[in-house]
Amino acid sequence: MDKKFTVTGVSDSDSGFKVRFANDLVSRIKILSKTGFDTQLIELPTPMTKAECVAHLKTTDIYADAKYKEAIDEADAKYNKVATVKAKVAKVKAEPSLEAIKARATKETVAE
Repeated sequence: MDKKFTVTGVSDSDSGFKVRFANDLVSRIKILSKTGFDTQLIELPTPMTKAECVAHLKTTDIYADAKYKEAIDEADAKYNKVATVKAKVAKVKAEPSLEAIKARATKETVAE
């Protein structure tokens, strides 16, 4: 069973913005504010898994802010296994044309 969270959001770190998950808004804000970085957390309407949290974040004003969008999209790809569709290209061997067959037959006849 997946762990459920009641708080999610985005915070800045040394390596850029990251999506965060927690069950207590106040303690999570205290921990993240010690770093002095930008933090945007929200309480969720119901407890959610990480995948559901990220999907919910995409419906909020946090996702509308361009500086958080990339981190949320990366988390979405990680937790929701966003599939990328790769087109399969069939390799087709070209059939020889009638002209090519005639030319080959003519060369073979002349060579004999």
